[in-house]
Parts: sequence; structure tokens; C-alpha cells
Amino acid sequence: MILDECRGAHEARCVQRNVLLQALEEELPRGTIRYSSKIVSIDQDTGSEAKILHLADGSMLRAKVLIGCDGINSVVAKWLGLAKPCDSGRRATRGHAKYPDGHGFQPKFMQFTGKGFRAGLVPCGGTDVYWFLTWSPACPGKDDVEQSATAMKQFVLTKLRSISAPPEVLDAVERSQMNDVLVAPLRYRPPLSLLLASISKGNVCVAGDALHPTTPDLAQGACAALEDAVVLARCLGDAIVGGDGRESVEAALHRYAGIRRWRSVQLIAASYMVGFLQQNEHAAVRFVRDKLLSGMLAKGLLMMPDYDCGTL
Repeated sequence: MILDECRGAHEARCVQRNVLLQALEEELPRGTIRYSSKIVSIDQDTGSEAKILHLADGSMLRAKVLIGCDGINSVVAKWLGLAKPCDSGRRATRGHAKYPDGHGFQPKFMQFTGKGFRAGLVPCGGTDVYWFLTWSPACPGKDDVEQSATAMKQFVLTKLRSISAPPEVLDAVERSQMNDVLVAPLRYRPPLSLLLASISKGNVCVAGDALHPTTPDLAQGACAALEDAVVLARCLGDAIVGGDGRESVEAALHRYAGIRRWRSVQLIAASYMVGFLQQNEHAAVRFVRDKLLSGMLAKGLLMMPDYDCGTL
């Protein structure tokens, strides 16, 4: 999928998360990554600036620098005092369909909207298709579908049939493998809370969903995490090459936080508003969306990803 934006033509591509993680891991020495290492709590090391990390398996790690990339329920973000993520009142389910002999879909993102829901489908290469459905439960705070793969698949198919979705889209759902998490609440960090928040403190900072958990309406969650990584690596690299130890590293984390603060606020706010407007069925909101804001929403979906975070 080619997008023509202010910096020229860009390709938008759906990448499976496990493939991306494997590609990144292969660039590191074997044993660098320690999996299944959930942080439970953080203590200050006596007599130094290091942090003691207590893990769920009972082990401990001593960290000279702590960069929290521990997701939306981040223990590191909580330690920094960042605002707790809020429930948007919407739910999501996702699926992955495999076509061993090729799926035949064009390299285009397909989107469908109906009463109180939004769905989309996008090819991932020539043999895989990713799809999603987001909706607002009839009763706020309660899920309106049984927690089983069969029930969830039927729920999605019923929604899509209500808007006469193409047969090939229904087939993709029928043959799909459901996510381990069948229903996920769509949560986000209040964007204004980040304006004055401590994204970094001494030798500690956060990145990825630990920094900017957002609704998926711009499909920029993982992309923003990669932006974080580039900026953070650049700041730390400059500090290590030309700095003077601990103070330079702390300054680098502080600089990283300053660069990523406003971008994080923009992404969270824009994603929330796009989802709210596209899925809301209130008569007034629907009128404004369909008659006045349709072009602006489409442009916004392209403008936010069209961002240059610089080079390493």
C-alpha cells in the first residue's frame, strides 16, 4: 500500500509481531534477551543509583539504567507516577487467517463501519490476512459476548453480515485463528496527563505502551514504540560517546522524554478522537462526521504516521 504524503511516497505494510520481534532479536548476541521476566516491584539500591528489580519468578536484577517497556500495565510507569490508563468504553477482538495457496486480496486496507462497531482487514504478505473488530458494549462495563472462540467468531460474523460485508471478508473470519485474548478493553493514558508527567526520573524512563498506551484506531502503537527506540538510542549514543558517566545518561533520558512527550500526546488524542468519531452512532456526531469531517478523518489517518523521528 503506497501513500503519497508530504515526504513523498511511503509504503504501509502489515507485519506480524512475532516476525518483527524475531528480526530484532537476530541482531543481538545470543542470550541478550531474558524472556518471561515480569517486573513485580522496584527498589532503590542502597549506596548507589541502581535499581533493584523484583521479578515474578522470585529472582532479582540490578539495573544501572532502567527503561520500562513493560506494556500498558507498566510497573515502571507506576513507579514514575504516570496516570493510570483509562477504559475508552470500547472493546476489540482480532483474528489472523492463513491461506497456504495465496489469499487473492489486493494490497489495500479495507474498513467497514456499522451501528456501534468498526471493522477492518489488511493483507500481511501473500498468504496471511489480519482483521479486527471494535465495538461499544450495549451495557457499559460489561462484555456482550461469551468468552469462547466459537461465540466470538459468530459475534463478528453477525456484525459483518448486518452491513452486507463481502463474502471474501466473511470467509477470512470463518477460517481465522482467534487471538489468545478474545476480548480486550481499549484503554489509553489521558493525553493531557503527559504534558507535565515525569516520563524520566534520574536513570529511569519508559517507552512503548508503558509511555503512550492508546486505542488502536491509528494503528500506530508498535510504530510509535519503534520511534521511541530510535530517539532513545540516539540520545543514549550521544551521551555515551561524548558524555561523562551517570549525569550524561540521566541528561540523555531527560532529552528523550522531552522529544517524545508531545508526539505521545498527539498520538493518544488523535487515535481516541478518530475511534470516537468513526464508531459513534449519536445522530449529531454521525451528521458532523459524515457531512463535515469525513475528509479530515481520512487525512488524519495518513498524517499521523507521516512522521520523521530522525536517524540513529
